[in-house]
Amino acid sequence: MPEERAATRRRNPRGQGQVLRAQLVEAAAKLLATLDHPETLTLRQVAREVGVAPASIYGHFPDLSALIQHVLRLRYDELARLMGEAARSAADPLDDLVARCAAYVHWGVEQPGHYRTLFGSRMPADLVPGSAHGAGADLLESVVVSLAAVTDPDGTRTTEEQRWQAGLLLWTAMHGLITLYNDHGNVPWPSVDGLLAELIGLHAARPAIEIAEHLARNRPSRRDFSPD
Repeated sequence: MPEERAATRRRNPRGQGQVLRAQLVEAAAKLLATLDHPETLTLRQVAREVGVAPASIYGHFPDLSALIQHVLRLRYDELARLMGEAARSAADPLDDLVARCAAYVHWGVEQPGHYRTLFGSRMPADLVPGSAHGAGADLLESVVVSLAAVTDPDGTRTTEEQRWQAGLLLWTAMHGLITLYNDHGNVPWPSVDGLLAELIGLHAARPAIEIAEHLARNRPSRRDFSPD
């Protein structure tokens, strides 16, 4: 029984309630990333994963929705930090765009479960409202701005709506690449960087070989996700 399993868990020392909170968040993140149907996640499953009684969760999160939304915020913050750090040392606008896109795509390929949590789950709206994905709009905006700095640096050739649509199409293409790569690993894919160079080149109106050079300069901190 759950109560019997919970009894085997060592209690956190007094004053270390944050330890349990962190364990609950870690368990929820793991389950969301690994369950075949993450939309069926329950507090009881999270409690079982940690080894506590379900009632223990309410001292940290009022309900399942609050816990899931906390996990989403952490994942969005992680991805935003990686994209920002990748672009921090960019030498020019194209370098900034390539660094951001590479960080996004490689994180999605390296962390398929967490990527699905952010962009592929089918959580009901009463559990995860659209507002919980507000940080995702900020990520998209960073791509929109970065792409526009390459294709229309002075902002005179396109309208704001056209620049937003161009960024959205680039993000959609990257999302498709990540999703297909993760879902169909048996396909003899070319290297992700090779595909990414072609993809960015198409949307930035630059030769793929030029994009590949930028990718190569930013590669030391990443591994190339070529199929075995």
